[in-house]
Amino acid sequence: MTHLSEHLRQATPVVVERGEGVHLFGTDGRRYLDFTAGIGVTSTGHCHPKVVAAAQEQVATLIHGQYTTVMHQPLQRLVERLGKVLPEGLDSLFFANSGSEAVEAALRLARQATGRPNVVVCHGGFHGRTVAAASMTTSGAKVRTGFGPLMGGVVVTPFPHAFHYGWDEETATRFALREFDQLLQTVSDPDDTAAIFVEPVLGEGGYVPANSAFLQGLRERADRHGILLVLDEIQTGVGRTGRFWGHDHFGVRPDILITAKGLASGFPLSGIAAPEELMRKARPGSQGGTYGGNAVACAAAVATLDVVEEENLVANAAAMGARLRAGLDEVAAKNPAIGDVRGLGLMLASEFVTEAGEPDPGAATRVMRAAVEEGLLLLPCGPWGNVVRMIPPLIVDAGAIDEGLRAWSAAVAVGTAG
Repeated sequence: MTHLSEHLRQATPVVVERGEGVHLFGTDGRRYLDFTAGIGVTSTGHCHPKVVAAAQEQVATLIHGQYTTVMHQPLQRLVERLGKVLPEGLDSLFFANSGSEAVEAALRLARQATGRPNVVVCHGGFHGRTVAAASMTTSGAKVRTGFGPLMGGVVVTPFPHAFHYGWDEETATRFALREFDQLLQTVSDPDDTAAIFVEPVLGEGGYVPANSAFLQGLRERADRHGILLVLDEIQTGVGRTGRFWGHDHFGVRPDILITAKGLASGFPLSGIAAPEELMRKARPGSQGGTYGGNAVACAAAVATLDVVEEENLVANAAAMGARLRAGLDEVAAKNPAIGDVRGLGLMLASEFVTEAGEPDPGAATRVMRAAVEEGLLLLPCGPWGNVVRMIPPLIVDAGAIDEGLRAWSAAVAVGTAG
């Protein structure tokens, strides 16, 4: 008999029959509150009627029109639609399927445009699982181990993770920027450095937000040295953090923006955006792909962006994120096993620690299992797996937030007992 690889392990034991809004329905007959959103993908909820209708209509018209062979209207509409929400000046787009592909497209563009070999990434960042993207990933050794040598030309700089260092945010930020300056003096000369890649909020690395001083400090240094600032908005984009883009919190502009996940409500679609002058420096033939910019995915993405605007989902993410954060803080205040609560908008996490303040992945695992019994689906993150994240669909309302918090409180009590 054939079977799935044993390494495709589920975070929960649930076998799903269907999804609707913020809920998944299992073959066990139970309804589950989904605070995973397919790892931040189902931004408009499961099977939003407008997204479903757009995809159904497109399937009946054109499923695949390969975009280096023919042009199709859904792709043209998506380019026009994204122009309304992209940062000013980022007016040229390239589309692929996955976040990893988009990261590698941004990497290629940065190296070709600058003629420089090296890229800097932040410690704790996750950029994907393909060889180049994994070489740029330091959120956990499991992504990198066992298939080296990895791609060269990648240099790692600290991220201002205050809780990890045991410092206040200002101290952690000064340290991170000072180390970046030291890196440019000792490891990768500015003339050899094409770009710095950074997530506005570390994703797999533990849901750690950046801050204005750090990102603006990187922007200033990038401008001074002719280095490109690449913002990986794969998980933070399309309203997830309570602003349309995660970097909107911090007053910076990227040279290249990477998007995926919530862009098409579950259909595979990713892309990069850059100024036309910069995108023109890509080598001919360096951008392409059989399935990139698929017609059905593009139609779903246009519908997703319409729903986000029409239903005010960015504002909803901010309001519901504040409600969720207040509840998470309340639970943490009563339980010393939770060392930190952090995040932005509807991208929030709780970190579990031992009495000595060390990472406690066992407690996190027990709490997530208990949450399933309470009808709440969650995911781990962080290098130790001791951080439990909550990423509900952007359509979540106050009732669902409160339901989730009741389940969370009960699960934490069970998972940390004794």
